[in-house]
Amino acid sequence: MPEIESPETVGMSSSRLERIEPALQSYIDQGYPGFSTLVSRRGKVVHEGRVGWQDREAGVELSADSIFRVYSMTKPIVCTALMTLYEEGRFQLTDPVAKYIPAFGSTQVWAGDGQLESQRPLRPLQVRDLMTHTSGLTYDFSEDFPVAEQYRQARLMNDPTRSLEDVVEVLATIPLAFQPGTMWHYSLGIDVAARLIEVISGQPVGDFLQERLFAPLGMTDTAFGVPESKRDRLAAMYGLPDLFAKSMTIATIAQAFANGDVARRDVEETYPSDQPEVFQRGGIGLFSTTSDYLRFAQMLLTGSSESGTKILGRKTLELMHTNHLAPALLPYSSGGVPSPGWGYGLGSRVGMDLGQMAVSGSVGEFGWAGAAKSYYWVDPKEEVVGVLMTQFMVGLTQPELDFRALVYQAITD
Repeated sequence: MPEIESPETVGMSSSRLERIEPALQSYIDQGYPGFSTLVSRRGKVVHEGRVGWQDREAGVELSADSIFRVYSMTKPIVCTALMTLYEEGRFQLTDPVAKYIPAFGSTQVWAGDGQLESQRPLRPLQVRDLMTHTSGLTYDFSEDFPVAEQYRQARLMNDPTRSLEDVVEVLATIPLAFQPGTMWHYSLGIDVAARLIEVISGQPVGDFLQERLFAPLGMTDTAFGVPESKRDRLAAMYGLPDLFAKSMTIATIAQAFANGDVARRDVEETYPSDQPEVFQRGGIGLFSTTSDYLRFAQMLLTGSSESGTKILGRKTLELMHTNHLAPALLPYSSGGVPSPGWGYGLGSRVGMDLGQMAVSGSVGEFGWAGAAKSYYWVDPKEEVVGVLMTQFMVGLTQPELDFRALVYQAITD
């Protein structure tokens, strides 16, 4: 756990930060298991909080080293790792994906009424589309496009015994839901980006992440599995049914919410802790701690580790965390819910219009979240980083927004 500094040394109020715990406790009273939170400003950690349970039934409280499934907070890490190869001149964002994974050269596009068409020759699926969710790919649980049924039949998201290479090979045989670059749609694109890392580097993505990010950043508890010696630190899952279970859809989740179907959940079948050599993905799959993830997010401010090891250059970070979506694609929507005021960069959302965002923050802020309600953001203007960890599957309330508001209201300069 990093050393906690006095908030007053970086223009924040200790007493106002104390409002965080009771606000999060109100969500535990509603069924969340617990929360682990960290906040830094200007490189100093000024808040560390824990409230609630790692395992409610066993009476195990959250600890500083509790391990969480971070789900889609895997995505920014994978995109960052891929951009280290960009800095070596190994690819360009506008390169066709088929240059590296030839099977995508013949992937067709759904054109409605059962008709298929070819990708546009002057604008095929490009590397940048994978990271910005403009690829034409989708997700198993999505019901926006008929091709999602083919994803469900192929069990792309719930067979962890298959390698990343196998998943991507099957994915390339399924039609794209739309022409690349023509809309934003949350998808398996970053799983394909993870496979690009393997093809370009010649290493398994887990090994590459360890070498390029986890080791130099001191992220000792972040990986695609949890060793048996650390398994007692793994937080239990609660909430709605497993989003990645076989045949699961958004409609099924919505019905479960309407029925009040909130319970303890076993997600080992879709997100195993004991198969790190095989269960390596790009969109989900990592396990991490609050302090490990803060180390990663803090690096996105400076480009370097705490010890000074350079990970990414300033201009690359700027490229990643600027909006890449054309005006016609905004506001982007996820699960039918629009996100006005936000754009999307390479693996994370980007704040563009504070009034439309309707949350405390700054223009240029970026971050993302996970299906089990983990959340982080980085605010370069205020030099603020916040990380919230919990394990509540597809929570439809928003404790993360309360957390944000409580962090910003504590700024005093």
